[in-house]
Amino acid sequence: MINIHDLLQQGENAAIESKEILFAELMRLFQQSGVFHYDAIALENTDIKQLNLTKIAQYFDNYQVDFSNEEQPEILLKNTDILAENYQVTIAGLLIFGINPQKWLPSACISFAHFAGDDISEELIDNQVISGTLDYQIDTALAIIKNNTLSPSMINGTRTETQKFNYPDKVFRELLVNACVHRNYAISGSRIRIFMFDNRIEFMSPGKLPNTVTIEKLGYGVSYSINPVIVKFMENLRYIDKLGRGLPMVCKIAKDNGKTVKFEEIGEEFKVTLEL
Repeated sequence: MINIHDLLQQGENAAIESKEILFAELMRLFQQSGVFHYDAIALENTDIKQLNLTKIAQYFDNYQVDFSNEEQPEILLKNTDILAENYQVTIAGLLIFGINPQKWLPSACISFAHFAGDDISEELIDNQVISGTLDYQIDTALAIIKNNTLSPSMINGTRTETQKFNYPDKVFRELLVNACVHRNYAISGSRIRIFMFDNRIEFMSPGKLPNTVTIEKLGYGVSYSINPVIVKFMENLRYIDKLGRGLPMVCKIAKDNGKTVKFEEIGEEFKVTLEL
């Protein structure tokens, strides 16, 4: 027998779910078009206590600002987009200076998997989840990639020579920075994923390219910013410049060594495949 109350409840739940999906989609569209910047919005139930004040003081030391002697530190943090107007922590502030960013942003981390072959069905050699602030994630992921790309070497006279081409650190660092800085943090439930195979490494980041940027433009140094507040902090921390030189550098080093780089948009995800 059909229960009218159950049907009404199902309809109400479906309507709520539909509204949530629509809201999330609108958030993504607005961010892509530059109408607003998701990284600048405040996170509920946060305040200055969720921030690493020692790291913040070190950050301001570079600009001859003595943060420890500020009479009203919240004002300074608000004026530099670490706190929002309501003195809650911004998404950018938490991702750069937070004590535990994943408590509020559980998907803002990196999954790394190394497969023993050229296919995702192969045995796993290494599998890790990297959390923390964005700079910590980048540094840790770079160390993990380097550890998983060690090449055999041989002694030739007085020199030790590797038997396989190794990319310089700056190539992997650029692709990691690109993934962390330009991902769409409005997409919840999806991490940055790095898949390493024998013949390639894939960097997958939630979110499409901005409306003004195409796949074809990326190799020519087009600079774009989905998250301008995060970009500002990461630039000041010397992780990026805003000249758009990173991806062209990756493409040139790969090409000079007979390797390929492939950029793709797959659904709500941006993917870079680097031939090893």
